[in-house]
Amino acid sequence: MKKFSRYKRLIKFIYAFNAICLVVAVYWFVWVGYYNKIIEDPFWRRGNWLMVALYAALMAFFYKTYGGFKIAYLKKGNLIWSQILSIIFVNVISYLQIALLDKKLHPVYPMFLMTLFDFVIVAVWANFFQWIYRKMFPPKKLMLIYGERPTFHLREKINSREDKYYLDSAVNISEGIQKIINQAVLYDAVIIGDIPAHDRNQLMKLCFQKSIRTYTVPKISDILIRTSSELDIFDSPLLLSRNEGLQIEQLITKRILDVVFSMVGLIVSSPFFVIIGLLIKCTDSGPIFYRQKRLTQGGKEFSICKFRTMIQDAEKEKGARLAAENDERILPVGKFLRRTRLDELPQLWNILKGEMSVVGPRPERPELAKKIEEEIPEFSYRLKVKAGLTGYAQIYGKYNTTSYDKLKLDLKYIRNYSLFLDLRLILMTPKIMFMKESTEGIMEDDAKEI
Repeated sequence: MKKFSRYKRLIKFIYAFNAICLVVAVYWFVWVGYYNKIIEDPFWRRGNWLMVALYAALMAFFYKTYGGFKIAYLKKGNLIWSQILSIIFVNVISYLQIALLDKKLHPVYPMFLMTLFDFVIVAVWANFFQWIYRKMFPPKKLMLIYGERPTFHLREKINSREDKYYLDSAVNISEGIQKIINQAVLYDAVIIGDIPAHDRNQLMKLCFQKSIRTYTVPKISDILIRTSSELDIFDSPLLLSRNEGLQIEQLITKRILDVVFSMVGLIVSSPFFVIIGLLIKCTDSGPIFYRQKRLTQGGKEFSICKFRTMIQDAEKEKGARLAAENDERILPVGKFLRRTRLDELPQLWNILKGEMSVVGPRPERPELAKKIEEEIPEFSYRLKVKAGLTGYAQIYGKYNTTSYDKLKLDLKYIRNYSLFLDLRLILMTPKIMFMKESTEGIMEDDAKEI
């Protein structure tokens, strides 16, 4: 692995370049061989190159947005899905572009066949290149360094990426830093878990000195430091942490985005409201919508609106608890709605009313938030902004991500907020709607704990 490590970036670039070139070549064939011949004013050499260049630019943008270039970083299935979703968006845009250029609709089947052929190409190319990449860069042998906090979730996450990492051993920080460093040189890398800050600082310095690759689990304070602004007013660097929330211009632009998005969303999704409503009524004669108290900015309570996915009075016997992976309370249609997150559509009304935002931390129930805060007092930090329909933790986490990790992801969003970040997260949302690993329920044991 070390033999090829200096070529890793070049290898990834070759993959990315060829991934784009393959689908662009197919588009060139379809455009020049079919669409350009049937439009009223056919393009010539420069015009053809411009059309293909625009297609390539759009494909590169969507690949970058959805992670289509992240070979070895994403799981193979996730990588292929990222590329497929990019192809769908770009091909739809390209067809509409051709229709606008010629001011009329043309047959869709060539574009449809091109899209199917693109799917085959990306699947074969991704599988082939991932196989080569794994031969050149086998999974890294890791050593986990942990402290008093349980490491079950961390071990589980590492083991879920056996294509990339191999957790060979785990040592407690109590064994001594020098002993740990002596062992660490025998591994490809170490993971520094949630250990005391003093010990962690010493370990990181020694690992740097001995050129040992490290993966560090950040604390909440690390998130705050990393998202601070660097000042060079004096001859010693300063980090400025602004802790008052969003600025006035950010609040205004965010509200404008919320109003426009919710109004357009309600109009476009109105057919889904009718279909989903009928499905719920046919399955269970109870109400279509489900209202529940949730928390938003500043700890203010509001009534969230969702499509009902559970049986009536689901919490009558055991009270409030999170949905488990195979929860018997969930309706058959509810499983589909939860998996695709279509049960969240009625929250567009909450956004229009100003109770929620399009992007922000997901709103938690007051009673569950209170229980979480008993273990994680900082959980209330999420309430510095409005609750959101989608969020950073939903895009980069999973349904079963721990509350502590969700908090850190939400803090990254709050501290790095920008309008462009909101737009990127909105664009990313369709990708995770159909990914099982992003929507899977928590396990029964976890449900009982919270």
